[in-house]
Amino acid sequence: MGLSAAPLRIGLFGGAFDPPHDAHVALALAAINQLALDRLYVVPTGDAWHKSRPLSPGAGRLAMCRLAFAHIPQVAVDDRELRRDGPTYTIDTLHELRAEHPGAELFLQIGADQAAAFHTWRRADEILQIATLSIAVRAYVSSAGDVFDPKNPLPGLATGGAQVRILSLPAMTHSATDVRHRVAEGLPIDHLVPPAVAGYIAEHHLYQEPR
Repeated sequence: MGLSAAPLRIGLFGGAFDPPHDAHVALALAAINQLALDRLYVVPTGDAWHKSRPLSPGAGRLAMCRLAFAHIPQVAVDDRELRRDGPTYTIDTLHELRAEHPGAELFLQIGADQAAAFHTWRRADEILQIATLSIAVRAYVSSAGDVFDPKNPLPGLATGGAQVRILSLPAMTHSATDVRHRVAEGLPIDHLVPPAVAGYIAEHHLYQEPR
């Protein structure tokens, strides 16, 4: 009798991706390689309840994600959150993925800055019950000056038996905010975003006004 196949390892990497930049690509590759993922869903958020500024139109962010991650065969850029009405929540997407991939192991990719605020996420405890949280650390320092502490990766939340993995990333200072500001100021961004994304931003005249 043959051995049963190992369960699929499915990752979820959500975010505004406004725009996607090289650190996003590095995180995707680190998750795939360090977690041995069979597939990584890159999911641009729709109506982001936690963002203090309006996001760029979803169609453009989706197109840029497809350009940024096109060279990674394990990545599937997914528009499900853009198609939802009202606020979108990670827990809903995880439940959908679990229904689509019965028996799969689920992994949620977040950055260390998101980990600091994870206790504020909708049904955070439930997320930890159904997915392994993988936290990408790239020399993170919070606005308060606190260095990420791997011994307390989710401050403000009792993790109990939750599965948490730390992903190693090179120190990269990239941020979407910096990219948008540089575009608005007429500065080059080629060292921050994939070439196809830089071309899309220029062609569609995105981020011309500071915001």
